[in-house]
Amino acid sequence: MSHETNTLTRKAYAKINLGLDVVRRLENGYHEVRMIMQTVGIHDVLTFKAAQSGIRITTDSGELPVGEDNLIYKAARLLTETGNVQEGVEIHLEKHIPIAAGMAGGSSDAAATLLGLNDLFSLGMSEERLRELGVRIGADVPYCIMGGTALAEGIGELLTPLPPAPPCVLLIAKPDIQVSTQYVYEHLDAAGVWQHPDIDGMRLAIENGDLSGVTARLGNVLETVTAERYPVIGQIKEEMLAQGALGSLMSGSGPTVFGIYREEKQARQARETLKRQGLARDLFVTYNV
Repeated sequence: MSHETNTLTRKAYAKINLGLDVVRRLENGYHEVRMIMQTVGIHDVLTFKAAQSGIRITTDSGELPVGEDNLIYKAARLLTETGNVQEGVEIHLEKHIPIAAGMAGGSSDAAATLLGLNDLFSLGMSEERLRELGVRIGADVPYCIMGGTALAEGIGELLTPLPPAPPCVLLIAKPDIQVSTQYVYEHLDAAGVWQHPDIDGMRLAIENGDLSGVTARLGNVLETVTAERYPVIGQIKEEMLAQGALGSLMSGSGPTVFGIYREEKQARQARETLKRQGLARDLFVTYNV
């Protein structure tokens, strides 16, 4: 994080789900989940600057609305109102995390906004308080405030920090499709047959620093729904495995797929192959952070 006079910059890291289980559907329409979350090196950059009044967002991304529906706007409004801030703020977003990708890009930007404005206006709110505010914006926001490796339960807001996941190289591929999270959850409910991933076994493997124990347990109940509608997800997974990935999985509600590799060289070769085949629009070689 860098400071100048009343200007501050923060990175907002993307996440992947090493494991995603849906326990049940709640009456309020949310789903109770158990997930193993991991932040990765791909990140947006947000710059915050105090202003006379109002909330103004600018971005280098042509795809994002910057009005009141934007999660950055919601986070800024919530924090300035809660903290009784009289000033306004200008926020610039430099976008690198793919949009609607199942990587919590919007939630991570909202989390960075809560953390950034807490510092910018010296509000002194604890991380726990910021996480309580964050869940009002979105279920992934509290985790994005915390970052690292974590078990997320409830609707995603009950967090247990875990030791860092074993070191590895990640190849992340986002095919050129947009997936609606709502669509995926609705169709999951309709199907009703859930293959539950072994979240406890995954947690144990992480605590033991056992990479092959982690890759053996990769699982995401949402993948069946998304992959059925978009066969390219299965094609990317197969290709990653054919190119030496220890395991491959769709993240969140998709459509992003990641492969776990021991060697960066392998991951880079796999990236070239996927690129050549035109299976994904955005391809990144990155690491756990």
